[in-house]
Amino acid sequence: MAGQLNPQLLLAVPLAPLVGSAIAGLLGTKFFGNVVGRKVSHTVTILGVLIALIISCMTLSAVMDGATYNETLYQWMKVGNMKLEVGFMVDSLTAMMMCVVTFVSLMVHIYTIGYMAEDEGYNRFFSYISLFTFAMLMLVMSNNFLQLFFGWEAVGLVSYLLIGFWYTKPTAIYANMKAFLVNRVGDFGFILGIGLLVANTGSMNYVEVFAKKNELAAMLLPHTDWMLITVACICLFIGAMGKSAQFPLHVWLPDSMEGPTPISALIHAATMVTAGIFMVSRMSPLFELSDTALSFILVIGAITALFMGFMGIIQNDIKRVVAYSTLSQLGYMTVALGASAYSVAVFHLMTHAFFKALLFLGAGSVIIGMHHDQDIRNMGGLWKYMRITWLTSLAGSLALIGTPFLSGFYSKDSIIEAVMESHLPGAGFAKFAVLAGVFVTAFYSFRMYFLVFHGKENFGKAHAHDHHDDHKNAHKDDHHAADDHHDDHHHGLAPGQKPHESPMVVWLPLVLLAIPSLFIGAIAIEPMLFGDFFKNVIFVNEAHHAMHALKEEFHGAGAMGLHSFTTLPFWLALAGVVTAYVFYMVKPGIPAAIKKTFSPLYTLLDNKYYMDRFNEIVFAGGARVLGAGLWNIGDKGLIDGLVVNGSAKLVGWVSKLIRHLQSGYIYHYAFVMILGVMGFLAYTVLFPFAK
Repeated sequence: MAGQLNPQLLLAVPLAPLVGSAIAGLLGTKFFGNVVGRKVSHTVTILGVLIALIISCMTLSAVMDGATYNETLYQWMKVGNMKLEVGFMVDSLTAMMMCVVTFVSLMVHIYTIGYMAEDEGYNRFFSYISLFTFAMLMLVMSNNFLQLFFGWEAVGLVSYLLIGFWYTKPTAIYANMKAFLVNRVGDFGFILGIGLLVANTGSMNYVEVFAKKNELAAMLLPHTDWMLITVACICLFIGAMGKSAQFPLHVWLPDSMEGPTPISALIHAATMVTAGIFMVSRMSPLFELSDTALSFILVIGAITALFMGFMGIIQNDIKRVVAYSTLSQLGYMTVALGASAYSVAVFHLMTHAFFKALLFLGAGSVIIGMHHDQDIRNMGGLWKYMRITWLTSLAGSLALIGTPFLSGFYSKDSIIEAVMESHLPGAGFAKFAVLAGVFVTAFYSFRMYFLVFHGKENFGKAHAHDHHDDHKNAHKDDHHAADDHHDDHHHGLAPGQKPHESPMVVWLPLVLLAIPSLFIGAIAIEPMLFGDFFKNVIFVNEAHHAMHALKEEFHGAGAMGLHSFTTLPFWLALAGVVTAYVFYMVKPGIPAAIKKTFSPLYTLLDNKYYMDRFNEIVFAGGARVLGAGLWNIGDKGLIDGLVVNGSAKLVGWVSKLIRHLQSGYIYHYAFVMILGVMGFLAYTVLFPFAK
């Protein structure tokens, strides 16, 4: 397979998880009579994803040897000159994404066997996560906007099903509806962007659209003096803001923690939230034509990177800390896109996928050990009882904060360096945001790490914040349904109980994810950023020289790691870890004092910058007012009142008048006839010439 790519094998990559999903979802659920059991369901879905992973790795190997593929597999219909097709574009960007998606998905599938063991919806869950994998693969492998949009919407739909997996739980239903609606806002922008490109190029095929980029760059949006390419790129990026949870469309992601932990790892690590980053990188030939669009991306990413990091500092739910860290890291990737360092953004996407999936699954392992208590204030000292979870979570946390020589360091430092080279409007704020974010990330990551794994053992006691922290932060998300449906109030360890290490099926994926979290950065940095890995895939305008500057300063992965000890990001990260240690291990009174002193600031963060309240009042409230107006004025007033009832009343009124003329008496009719004859005679006398 080294020389050319086999279309049948490529087709097997998305179809294998789809077949597994269909078997588990159709034959393994009550609706079709539970024909297959749990063992068959998890076997076929894991086998499907394993097949996809093996072929993806073979494809990556072939692509690195120079093979590519860009063909139409199926023409759905032809409308005028426009073709609606299903096709694959497999190059280095696609092949790398295929490997990351299938590897993380496989780890999540294996982990789920242990994590969801007691859940009634076991087969349904496996069906959903396999279907999610299929949708994501269709998205990254597409060679046209139609298929991209199909994959884009399909991951949104399956994430809706997964976030609301426990559909009897009101908070889960609220969260999945919120995710669905916020993504509709982003997707409206996305479809407008696609529509503008298709209307002005006459094609949905990437290569054909890219070929007309110079013509697009010269066009204005009709009836305005705006550049068409700027408007189209900003619309496309609004789609990415929804999927990749960028400010202000980020509000769905923390609430999506209502779903089981394995989907947190799948949605928030390698797949759905990185779809926007992938899409902008794929569209680099278009985005490079508009500095305005890039500047917009840079600022939105910087806001997300910094302000979502602040949110992580005050969270007490173990999964929500990791969720806000995902938001912050997605902000870093977006900043890299705005600085025209697309390959750096994709590199961080890849390294982040491994260590973030590791942190989410590690959090899930802790939740199992704590009998489903997610409040980090009820933990402490777990390292003695959960050695594997402790070590792998430490590896993930170190990678996340950018510890020299670990994978997160290479990608995160490259982003910071790239932003330093950017001269676009907004770059000054972005430089501050990514540097301040280093300290913030290190602080909240190690706050969680110290509170969970070190210090005083706080489990097995009665806590004031056991069940309702402040109605936001300590939702009891992961309630292994069978376990908790019976007794909703006895999650957490009973007095005298000790945590225990999770079963092998849970900790093995942690170990397998820890390996790339430690080493993949050093291995991949040179080919991905400075070699030919993304040659003819990602295009950068000569005026944007961030990547040239990075290449000049790069002298090998080892030298970069050693040099980092003299740079500001390293000392900021170290300061964050030390501060967290002092605050939570040495002087735990300091955070309480700070909280008291800066209570308005704490309240602002606790209320998530009041974004939810704003959306509730302005958008939801506005929709309710508009709906009530349309109902009262439009429906009741105009349609029911005027058109339906009004026409009936008019007919009745006319009938009432005419009824008086139809009396039934002959002398009345004779009188009317005489009046008519007199009127006719008067007319002919007065108007003798009338014809």
